[in-house]
Amino acid sequence: MEGRKSMPIYQKISNEISRQEKDYIHSLKELVQIPSVLAESSMYPFGEPINQALEKMLEICEELGFTVYKDPQGYYGFAEIGTGQEMIGILGHLDVVPAGNISNWHTDPFEAVMKDGKIYGRGTQDDKGPTLATVYAVKALMNIGVSFNKRVRLIFGTDEETLWRGMEQYKLKEEMPTMGFTPDSSFPLIYAEKGLLQVQLKGRNESILELKGGDAFNAVPSSVVYKGDKQTELEDRLQELGFHYEKAGEGILVLGKPAHAQVPEEGINAISRLAIALYEIGKQSKTIDFIYELIKEDPFATSIFGNVEDEASGKLKFNIGKLEITKEECLSIDIRIPVTGDKEEVVKHLKQAASKYGLTYMEFDYLPSIYIPKSDPFIQTLLKVYRETTGDEVSEPKSSGGATYARAMNRCVAFGAIFPEQEKVEHQPNEFIEIEKMMKAMEIYAKSIYLLGR
Repeated sequence: MEGRKSMPIYQKISNEISRQEKDYIHSLKELVQIPSVLAESSMYPFGEPINQALEKMLEICEELGFTVYKDPQGYYGFAEIGTGQEMIGILGHLDVVPAGNISNWHTDPFEAVMKDGKIYGRGTQDDKGPTLATVYAVKALMNIGVSFNKRVRLIFGTDEETLWRGMEQYKLKEEMPTMGFTPDSSFPLIYAEKGLLQVQLKGRNESILELKGGDAFNAVPSSVVYKGDKQTELEDRLQELGFHYEKAGEGILVLGKPAHAQVPEEGINAISRLAIALYEIGKQSKTIDFIYELIKEDPFATSIFGNVEDEASGKLKFNIGKLEITKEECLSIDIRIPVTGDKEEVVKHLKQAASKYGLTYMEFDYLPSIYIPKSDPFIQTLLKVYRETTGDEVSEPKSSGGATYARAMNRCVAFGAIFPEQEKVEHQPNEFIEIEKMMKAMEIYAKSIYLLGR
């Protein structure tokens, strides 16, 4: 009986979602054109552009009929509908990683461009597009007259790509949801997330090298420029190694392939490649030696940690995200630790390795792993909606090296918005979403929120 009763409401939801498409696209364009990258500011905790994106999202939500709230200091905001003791929390973020090398983009990264059923722009996939999809999913339920017996709160974070200070402020000041999800990963859903450790290895520069490259801990650097001496020798060595490069003004641009730090094996690390070539022509330093002798292009750093792996979440992942050699040397590293891994053991081995090169270990950030059994009724509800909506009975809940806001709350998981067959392009040039797929994700979100609210 329950299945027969739910069919009419599901059809209403599907029909209403279709009517949201034009408004969704308009709102997404407004959000993408705001370059909400972390910036220094005296007025706002993470800079004017991120504050502007938060205010724009709250403006959109208020116009759609939500009750909205902005933290007076600008750390977070939320939009809410419904009544009741329990609260469903939907956590998204409005900050984005830098665009990187603009020449790698076919369009302006901060102008949402529609082409061939896709919308291109920084944040379309991570995470403005999916977050906005959850807003319009709830709006669809409002439009068809659904009564919300639990409150639904859409919580908007502001520095997810860095230190999660906005979400930490939310947790200090506000009520916690009973359950929830973040639309910041992939379908069917993520039941386990690896521990995320970000560190810096620092030491005094005793070489004559000067170098700076990389944009973020959590992105495999796709290019780095070298402007020092011995450039002819460097070119020759890069050619011998089969490493791609280009002449760039007074320097040499070493080329890699971008990827997210949770899957560094899918990218090519330009910093590592430059370090290898520099070492082999005699241009050495503490960090160059560390990279060459211990890492090279190994995304698992097995020479430091051995084989760290578990059945639930796979291998330890190691990404060199940034390198700076000025008066001081600083290597910024992102490590994803399996859910059963021992963080202290990882730290011990890394400290020991770094100390041999005169480098000091400094912890930048750490997020512990999360794990909810696949048999949990909450997991099964979301999985049921996904399968009924897509017809995909093959894909299973999975573990991830990603670090999402699911870690910020109890009984919270990453749920979409990318489908199994889709290309993941977050943090990469020419980031995009497929409009048809995002509308399908919106339908899944609306049905899931409806069921969780019952």
